[in-house]
Amino acid sequence: MRIHTYEKLWLVAALVLIVAFIVTITYGSIGLGISMIDDSEEVLPPDDISEDDRFSEPRVEQVGENEYEAYVVARTFIFQPDPIEVPANSEVTFYVTSADVIHGFSVVGTNTNTMVIPGEVSTMTVEFDEPEEYGVICHEYCGSQHHTMEGKLNVVPEDEFDLTELSVEAPDEVEPGNETEFEVTVENGQLEDLETTIALEIGNETFEEDVTVPGDDSETVTFTVDTADLGEGDHDWTVIVDDHEESGTLTVAEAGDEGEQGDDGGDGNETGAGDGNETGDETGTDGEGDDDA
Repeated sequence: MRIHTYEKLWLVAALVLIVAFIVTITYGSIGLGISMIDDSEEVLPPDDISEDDRFSEPRVEQVGENEYEAYVVARTFIFQPDPIEVPANSEVTFYVTSADVIHGFSVVGTNTNTMVIPGEVSTMTVEFDEPEEYGVICHEYCGSQHHTMEGKLNVVPEDEFDLTELSVEAPDEVEPGNETEFEVTVENGQLEDLETTIALEIGNETFEEDVTVPGDDSETVTFTVDTADLGEGDHDWTVIVDDHEESGTLTVAEAGDEGEQGDDGGDGNETGAGDGNETGDETGTDGEGDDDA
């Protein structure tokens, strides 16, 4: 059977097209790691999110050298955390779940794209080589404000990235002449040790202490402040650790100051009530006397 030259060309073109389709589908489903959520995936009911160690506090954690995990919660109409911050030259695994309805999680400009189904945890691993800012959008209709549901993913230079958290326990009010304590806790979420300086500024005084916080651990430092040096009144304080800062106000006041004011106010009310009653009684008595006359 003789096949015309043009027919041969069409047959070859059709075969090439079919092979190209097969290669494209195979690469998209295997090479890019794209998969559908099925019954074998982990189950996490929305009501249990607040009790789950991973999602009760949405965050980014370091789990290995240049390896991080991001625990993300989608809820109407926000993503938590926002922004998500990771370092450049890192591999990030996203664990995303929903607190209410079906959402989408798409990092614009990357192949990070998944449906977020209540009761399921979607998992994606992505490599970020260069510092860049990405938008995060919900691409599944989730309600009247669906179009406003967006967030950010910031890939920052490695030397600018940290997972440090600062917390301070300090009294609001103390009596003059007593010493008071500021407990400063620094948490290091990275695996490498953190060498830093904790500084407390209050009034005209500054306290500093150099500390080394082990990787994935915390360190607490206590500063003792003599209120006799501060004097009575309100004193603003600030605790600084690298780029992190906490502030508040310490009031130095005598314990009886407020009580004396309250007593004075009570006397005033008592006098007013007494005068009013006495005046009313006298008026009533006079009136009765006039009627009798």
